[in-house]
Formats: sequence, structure tokens, C-alpha cells
Amino acid sequence: MTWKNFLKNNKHFLFILYFPAYMYCFTWLEARDDIPFTTIHCIVDDWIPFCEIFIIPYLTWFLYVVVVLLYLYFQRAHLDNFYRCVFILMLGMSTCLFVYYIFPNAQTMRPAEFTNPNIFTDIIQFIYANDTDTNVLPSIHVYNSIAIHVAFAGSPAFQNRKGFRLGSLLLCTLICLSTMFLKQHSFLDVITALALYFIYYPLIYRILPKKLDFLRCTPSGQESNL
Repeated sequence: MTWKNFLKNNKHFLFILYFPAYMYCFTWLEARDDIPFTTIHCIVDDWIPFCEIFIIPYLTWFLYVVVVLLYLYFQRAHLDNFYRCVFILMLGMSTCLFVYYIFPNAQTMRPAEFTNPNIFTDIIQFIYANDTDTNVLPSIHVYNSIAIHVAFAGSPAFQNRKGFRLGSLLLCTLICLSTMFLKQHSFLDVITALALYFIYYPLIYRILPKKLDFLRCTPSGQESNL
């Protein structure tokens, strides 16, 4: 079997190839320290207090993304939902990396010390030590959360299960809020991530499906719900 035929029959492999390339680029961008960074900050950031309890939804993001992607992949009758989700993730994450490259940015809102040390602040301190405060606008954390929620809510299996869709929306919202309450991101990072997603949504969910067979809805498929 040729690589062309293999990829045609296993399009998900493109994401497997993409992920290490993405991680390499992201790690390289994170390691830059010899260039000027633009500080991202707005007045809304000053209104948002630090709240360590938001580490719970923040960490849930990792499980949220993996579980929903696996669920969509194993819905074999509706693989178009999986491919659209993967494509919009790849497109958005790549765009964020490009923005970080041409517009190096950072934030300086992390607390210097915690007034009430506890298990949550210990976890946050570990994250701070291993995740630089650079490359924040747009927020990949926020962008991916929105993409995952839209894909989950649009799955045919949950069209008549409002409770599951509302639960996903609540989790998505808490994850987005957590980035600000943990001082990982500015309000501007969240807004630009939202804007970026809503720019790409019609491309992946409306325009390209008309041109690419594997992005088209199956006869039993239904449009995604935000």
C-alpha cells in the first residue's frame, strides 16, 4: 500500500503526524528569550481576582480534549464530525503558532507568592515553573476548548440530549474562565481565541464540506450546535 492510499484510508494519521511537529514548534517558541515581547494586558484583567480553585477545570481541559476526540473517532458512521474537529484544531493551533512567531507576546500577571498555600497552589506553582508566561495571545487553551465543545454538541448522538450539551458548554466555559482566574491568560487572549474560532468555523463547517468529501455530513448527520 502506498503512502497516498494509506493516508486516504486513514486520514486521522495526519493529526498523528501533525502533533509532534506542533509540539516541536511550540517548544521552540517557548524557549525564545532573546527577543522583545509585547505585554498583553487590559483593564478587565485587573477586575479578575486570582482564584486557585479554577485549577480543577483548567486541568480538566486535557481530559476533555482527549475523551471527546476519541469519542468522535469511534463514531464511525459520522467520521465527518471527527475530521472537521481535527481540521479546525490544526488550523487554529497553527495560526496561534504563527502569531506567536511574528508577534512575540507575554503577560506579567502571575502572583509573586500565594497568600494561602494549599494543594491547588502547589499544582499551580508547578505549572508556572514548567509553562512560560510567553505566547499567550491568542489562547490555545481557549480555542481548543471551544472547538471541542462545538464538535461534541454537534455529534448526532447528543442532538436530543440537551443535558450533555449543556454540561459540555458549562465545562468549556469554566475552562475558558480558568485561564484568566489562574492568571495564565489575559482577557484579550480569550477574546482573540474566540474571534479566531468564529473566523474558521464557517470555513471548516460550511464552506470546505461542499468541496471535500470527507468533511461532508453523512445522510443521517446534522449540523453542529454552538
